[in-house]
Amino acid sequence: MGHVGRGHANGAGAAALSAHRRLMIDTHAHVHDKAFDDDREAMLERARSHGITQIISVGCDLSDSVRALECALRYHLFASAGIHPHEAKTAPPMLEAALAPLLDDAHTVAVGECGLDYYYDHSPREVQQRVLREHIALAKARTLPLIFHQRDAFEDFTAILREELGGARGVVHCFTGDTHQARVLIEEFGLLLGIGGVLTFKNAQPLRDAVRTVGATHCILETDAPYLAPVPHRGTRNEPAFVAHTAAYFAQLCALSREEVVSVTSRNAAALFGLNRRMDARASSFPRNTASGSA
Repeated sequence: MGHVGRGHANGAGAAALSAHRRLMIDTHAHVHDKAFDDDREAMLERARSHGITQIISVGCDLSDSVRALECALRYHLFASAGIHPHEAKTAPPMLEAALAPLLDDAHTVAVGECGLDYYYDHSPREVQQRVLREHIALAKARTLPLIFHQRDAFEDFTAILREELGGARGVVHCFTGDTHQARVLIEEFGLLLGIGGVLTFKNAQPLRDAVRTVGATHCILETDAPYLAPVPHRGTRNEPAFVAHTAAYFAQLCALSREEVVSVTSRNAAALFGLNRRMDARASSFPRNTASGSA
């Protein structure tokens, strides 16, 4: 199997990490989702050809987090492990013990996706809040960043952060809020904003205003694939290669070069998730050709 930047922490490894910083990182996708079962390897090759150097495949419940890690191991990606607020009612009573085998793996770089979602209320709100607190405690105990989901719950979400977050780091995935919310998350809590295809949607003007205000310094790029494909692919299955569209749109919106947006957001992602250190330790990065890695 060939790898982009395969090598050790000598000259070859340094070159690999340097290239990693220049290329794009999809910080939030669900590569293990069944939507990709028919063409996962081709999809990953398209991502590579569009300059995507790494992908974090994000878990949404216990079994889904297992699949995310299995996918990360098979395709030399990264993963996260956690319980989405939709699934909070399914969280095991001993959450730390259940997630520990996943979080112990070097390919797992974050706790989550976790948070509050009052739009659908698939789980009772008090259960969502309890499980969110448990995720924050778990991340703090393991010194791992958090991947947060927040929809229509900003006041309760920030109230819990004030009580629990402390010095923990994280990202508010699929941020779609306004400038005020962006400033609170950045200035009060030191969080990053995960910016995806919604930025390109016609009805996302408050988000565009927020991104124009905060710039790339406090953002990372994501797709949330297979969901929320950016224009010009809106309405189709999203995939990591499409993060390139979001990067280009972000650059135009903020009067920056695409290269600057990619450089800054990739550096933010690498720092938050410890990607350079992890890539150096395992001496591999995003696969150039995954076909030979098939089971």
